[in-house]
Order: sequence, then C-alpha cells, then structure tokens
Amino acid sequence: MEAKKSNNIEMIAAFVAGALVGGALGILFAPDKGSTTRNRILTGAKDLTEDVRKKLKEEAEILRAKAAELEELAESKLEEITEAIKSEV
Repeated sequence: MEAKKSNNIEMIAAFVAGALVGGALGILFAPDKGSTTRNRILTGAKDLTEDVRKKLKEEAEILRAKAAELEELAESKLEEITEAIKSEV
C-alpha cells in the first residue's frame, strides 16, 4: 500500500512538472500576443488544478474505502476475541 501511495505521489509530481515545462516552452515559442498567451496559461493552470483536484479526490475515496475495510476487520477481530474470552470463562 505504501508503494502505491508513493507511486501516486510521484505520478502527480511528474504531471505537475510536465505541465510547468510545457507551459514554459509554450511561452518561449508562442507566436501569439502576450494577452493571448496569458489566457492560455490561465486556462492551462485551471485545467491542471482541476485534474489534480480530481486525482486527489479519487485517492481520498480509495483511502476512505480502505479505512472502512480496516474498521470492519478490527470490529470482527474484536468480536472473535470477545467470544473466545467468554467461552473460556
């Protein structure tokens, strides 16, 4: 699970870095006016923000599901232990 978490963080970091490099190259080679370029950068930044937000939301959902599974497992084990103790007495 730790490896998957690390992999997801690396993937998001690579995505952000790629977007920044792409944006910088776009500015350097842009034939458009400054205002047009700024609007494109703003639009790209908004899209990037939305993509990152969506990915983080998906990861949060996965973590919530995993937490619920662990909670159910803990409750089940606690019941087993409680029943074992009761049967011993």
